[in-house]
Amino acid sequence: MYGNMGNMMRQIQKMQKEMAKMQEELQQRTVEATSGGGAVRVEVSGRKELVALEIDPGAVDPEDTEMLQDMIIAAVNEALRKVDEMTMTEMKKLTGGLNLPPGLL
Repeated sequence: MYGNMGNMMRQIQKMQKEMAKMQEELQQRTVEATSGGGAVRVEVSGRKELVALEIDPGAVDPEDTEMLQDMIIAAVNEALRKVDEMTMTEMKKLTGGLNLPPGLL
């Protein structure tokens, strides 16, 4: 019984090391999202930091800044969702689809 426990602990430690490496790699990646048919493009890092924002000059209407604000918010939120999705996909690869409780690793 104790042999199994020791083996399981080694596997968990190995998984923790792999997860730390994977998280470091994910932080170096970026994802892109657009809104308004491409009028607004954002790039967000794996750290969930906005690293690039491009706005098509044709999307700038001084009479309707709310629409531009909404497009920026939509693009940023989509990029953040993509970062979460990317992270979950990589986590599943690492854990083999195990449903581990949050914070275990």
